[in-house]
Amino acid sequence: MEETKIRRAIFPGSFDPFTSGHLNILKRALTMFDEVIVAVGINQDKRGFFDMDKRIGIIGQATRGLKGVSVIKYDNLTVDTCRELGIRHIIRGVRNMIDFETERSIADANRRLAPEIETIIIPTAQEFAHISSSAVRDILKHHGDYSAFIPEGVTL
Repeated sequence: MEETKIRRAIFPGSFDPFTSGHLNILKRALTMFDEVIVAVGINQDKRGFFDMDKRIGIIGQATRGLKGVSVIKYDNLTVDTCRELGIRHIIRGVRNMIDFETERSIADANRRLAPEIETIIIPTAQEFAHISSSAVRDILKHHGDYSAFIPEGVTL
């Protein structure tokens, strides 16, 4: 009997914080993959709005009940993390053409570093295209109502 191979992908980002747009991309990636690992990047050059544990906790709240999702943190090149985990697909979400050009450049660089790893770019659903983590951070800084921008049931 042939063993079924699990299709796995990584969804990397800073997720500071994880938004409804991120959740939309993740759910759509789960239609293509059995497992999607949300990889929260550590950028030593940037101090995040939320610390790493808080970001991972927010993602845990947002993905509660979703089958096939796990969350890790990492502090090296995404392609190196992929190789360490035996993953051949990177998921990236885009809201607009500016995001697309940025993500395409990153995908091209990753392809040069690791030709065996493919990037899949998923455009966010239109109703989430206006949402960005930086906008949510700005709303939070000014004590505004952020609830329309983050997944239902998540508390920041």
